[in-house]
Amino acid sequence: MEKKIFSFLFSTRLMAVLFIVFAAAMAAGTFIEDAYNTDTARVIIYNTWWFETIMVFFVINFIGNIKRYQLHKKENWATLLLHLSFILIIVGAFVTRYISYEGMMPIREEESANIIYSDKPYLTVLVDGEYKGEMKRKTFEKDVILAPEVKGDSFLAFFASNDFSMGGEFNNIPFEVEHEAFILNGKETIKPSENGQLMLKMVESSGGTRHEHYLKEGEVQNLHNILFAFNKFTKGAINITKIGEAYTIQSPFDGNFMRMADKLQGQVTKDAPQTLMLRSLYNMGGAQFVFPEPAIKGELVLESNNDFKDKQSDDALVVKVKSQGKEETVTLVGSKGKQGVPQSVKIGKLEFTLFFGSKIYNTPFNIKLDDFIADKYPGTDKSYSAFKSKVEVIDTEENKTFKDSIFMNNVLDYRGFRLFQSGFDPDEKGTQLSVSHDFWGTWITYIGYFLLYLGLMAILFNKNTRFASLKEKLEKVKAKKSQLLGLILFLFSALTFGQHNHQPSKEETLKLLKEHIVSEEHAAEFGKLVIQDAGRMKPINTFSSELLRKVSKSDTYEGMNSDQAFLSMTQFPQYWYNLPIIYLKRGNDSIRKIIGVEKEAKYAPLVSFFDEKGGYKLSSYLDAAYKEPVPNQFQKDFIEADKKVNLLYSALSGQILKVFPVPGDKSNKWLSYLEINQPTGTALDSIKNVMPFYLNAVDKATLNDDYKLPNSLLKGLNVYQKKYGKEVMLSESKINSEILYNKYDIFKRLFYLYMLAGVLMLTFCIVQIFKDTKFVRISINVFHGLIGLFFVLHLTGLAVRWYISGHAPWSDAYESMIYVGWATMFFGLAFGRKSKLTVASTTFVVSIILMVAHWQWMDPSIGNLQPVLNSYWLMIHVAVIVASYGPFTLAMVLGLVALFLMIFTNANNKEKIKLSIDEITYINEMALTVGLVMLTIGNFLGGQWANESWGRYWGWDPKETWALISIMVYAFVIHARFVPALRGRWIYNVMSVLAFASILMTYFGVNFHLSGLHSYASGEKQNVTYYFIILAIVLVIAAVAYPSYKKHLKR
Repeated sequence: MEKKIFSFLFSTRLMAVLFIVFAAAMAAGTFIEDAYNTDTARVIIYNTWWFETIMVFFVINFIGNIKRYQLHKKENWATLLLHLSFILIIVGAFVTRYISYEGMMPIREEESANIIYSDKPYLTVLVDGEYKGEMKRKTFEKDVILAPEVKGDSFLAFFASNDFSMGGEFNNIPFEVEHEAFILNGKETIKPSENGQLMLKMVESSGGTRHEHYLKEGEVQNLHNILFAFNKFTKGAINITKIGEAYTIQSPFDGNFMRMADKLQGQVTKDAPQTLMLRSLYNMGGAQFVFPEPAIKGELVLESNNDFKDKQSDDALVVKVKSQGKEETVTLVGSKGKQGVPQSVKIGKLEFTLFFGSKIYNTPFNIKLDDFIADKYPGTDKSYSAFKSKVEVIDTEENKTFKDSIFMNNVLDYRGFRLFQSGFDPDEKGTQLSVSHDFWGTWITYIGYFLLYLGLMAILFNKNTRFASLKEKLEKVKAKKSQLLGLILFLFSALTFGQHNHQPSKEETLKLLKEHIVSEEHAAEFGKLVIQDAGRMKPINTFSSELLRKVSKSDTYEGMNSDQAFLSMTQFPQYWYNLPIIYLKRGNDSIRKIIGVEKEAKYAPLVSFFDEKGGYKLSSYLDAAYKEPVPNQFQKDFIEADKKVNLLYSALSGQILKVFPVPGDKSNKWLSYLEINQPTGTALDSIKNVMPFYLNAVDKATLNDDYKLPNSLLKGLNVYQKKYGKEVMLSESKINSEILYNKYDIFKRLFYLYMLAGVLMLTFCIVQIFKDTKFVRISINVFHGLIGLFFVLHLTGLAVRWYISGHAPWSDAYESMIYVGWATMFFGLAFGRKSKLTVASTTFVVSIILMVAHWQWMDPSIGNLQPVLNSYWLMIHVAVIVASYGPFTLAMVLGLVALFLMIFTNANNKEKIKLSIDEITYINEMALTVGLVMLTIGNFLGGQWANESWGRYWGWDPKETWALISIMVYAFVIHARFVPALRGRWIYNVMSVLAFASILMTYFGVNFHLSGLHSYASGEKQNVTYYFIILAIVLVIAAVAYPSYKKHLKR
């Protein structure tokens, strides 16, 4: 019996089940988190006993397989390291969870703190009573992670039970505290009742945050150090009095008010009673408040706002306290990040004080915040480029005092505590530090990471590994191969490619504009002028190029290049309002009808989007579209049109021409001519008029072809920019590089080049099947070489984008897609040096990847980098993990090709087909192994980045979770050969295709369907129907391939 138990625990079948169940559980957790919140996912999945049991069985299985497969022998050292590493990582995770703690430490400037508020809520019960003739206190605590309790939600009712109880005794007197209800984001509301108390609702906005309060009749309330009294006159308070249906206000402060309905404004005189205006904004004593509705009689009750993502509001926990045969119900208000409001109740001989909120930990030293510094992108108010806390550590125990700085990706590590920059107060006068106390958990996990990296690299180069065995088998297959490769290409290519007032007419307007069109040479000089756009410095050419491509879907307009067109818009905006330049998507007749253009119109003028009174015709439709989490196609078209309208308007209004740096401005702000309304007392006052003067000079130059004066004015403006905007001014090299990048639009061109080269290469390979001539062989090699050249151009484009942006080109959705394309092509060329099939297939896939990158929901413009991404970790973690998608993509394509070959296998060609399938499968597994190595290293490097950035190496964020799911899925595919029922070419190739779904989910699913920390690569939510269609197609192909495989190829 004992032998059977060990046989089961160490079996490959159990291993396979563990991989699948663990991956499925985590996948379910990400969807639960997206639908509700992280705590719900923890309650249902991550913190459950059965989920942890899976990890325990993993450890047992790993240890058993070390013995079963004799991994302790020196020739198996690489595989041994991998198994040991995962054992240590899992053990480290348990140490982190059960021994360590983390939380938040808020500190204001010039203040000190040593208090940590735990990252999870606790129910704390303080029990006071008499013990041996003296009053004593005993403390009881329980961590309580709770899911929302939503009436009518059967899913939560079935899977997420919040029921708990905590008991104890004091001086032999037992007690018990039981869960009654949990109100997520509890909000006070009045439940009308004739027998209730008269209450007046008040809304105030202290600290820039909206708060609701209820003033009770006959009571005085202290709200942010200001007293409010309702029907109880109190000296020094703001007194609200209700007499019949009328209300009066008497304030100890002077102030003012504004009635929201009609903007009526008035004054509030100190100590003078006057009529209270409901639904009016009052401003007095440093407070802003509104009384939105008349007072009503009722009872205050707590109701959830049902906003699962709200992390600011307090929660409410209702518990029942039982002791000595009696019970009391208590409502506790609190949340993570604060201690909670204490509530006391006395039952018999014991007095209970209960808290719901964070547990308080104390550091053995104090942290004083000397200064908080928030750096912003040039010219912006709320777009932060970095933030830093300058602190002083005061340790009286060790008699140490020293100063340090804490900022993103730079931690303070002292006495087992690691302090990270997490956030800051809205007024930028206080910091929020994340504090972690996890010495042993971190080091055990990091040792596991080190062994993992070493083992993963070793399996690629050690001669005794499966990877080395695959290389040997591949060489043997290549030695036996005939010319069947051409047939493979033929089959694959056949299956792949077989599926108001009178306005001048447009003509009159264009004629006028073309009479004043500037020369290309001068337009190019204008395009080099630097502007400030949303905190990013860029040449005008970048904006003008984006303007035409986004608004009109073209690089030119009526013979004008982008710089000429934009300069013309700046000169004659009134004419461009009436030119049909905004591209309308085909098929949406509703939008054409609303703006009043022809049903067949391809373009619409800006003026058509506004009515005679200047009202925006799309506004009512956009309100609903922007609120919809998953907009339908009709709403997407309206959103897209709105973006084009706003972009064109910013160009025509002149708002975008922020060419004037403000001398001495700390935020390096640049202004447009329209924004300079008042004298500044700086050099800006003398140069601000250069823009209208320049436009007038350009107008004359178009008639006499003399551009000396306009060129001179541009040169003078450039000198001014360099002098007063030198902190953020672009170098000539960067300006020219960006203009060249805009001109050639290399990644969009590469889509066509890759596709053309791939198709022609396939064509010649097909010809080679029937007639293998020298010309055909040379042609195939030429296209192989061209694909290599395009790959170099791809790499060059990435390098130029890196140079222009100043950060690695894989920080958003578009950049990561073009980088995935490059990585896929790299591994296709690396593994396909002797396999034309691999190169051709990869080229086709890369062209599709680049095509997807240029779809409407990915923005190719270069943007600012989020503070957390401004780290060397971006180059390491993101580069490795995103590059791993390349070999996985290659493995998926080769898996499909193998299935196609199986479909066309017969008795006559089965020997030749088998050789090709063997070759494809070996390359497939090698690519998959390389991808798994890179994905695993990248994912755990991400854990290290997270630990260095915000104090934890794992937080169940959907991105990291799905990357781990992908690791589990591909580890299962690689280990499936150890399970007898899962051996064979057909099942392996099917799994290599289906496993790619986890990569799609890791990239597209997380970025566009789930919510999480990885917002730097997110876009609007997409329709998921396509995934099910693709899955159905793959399953049909696999089903069709199986009979032929079973008959001719199965051993």
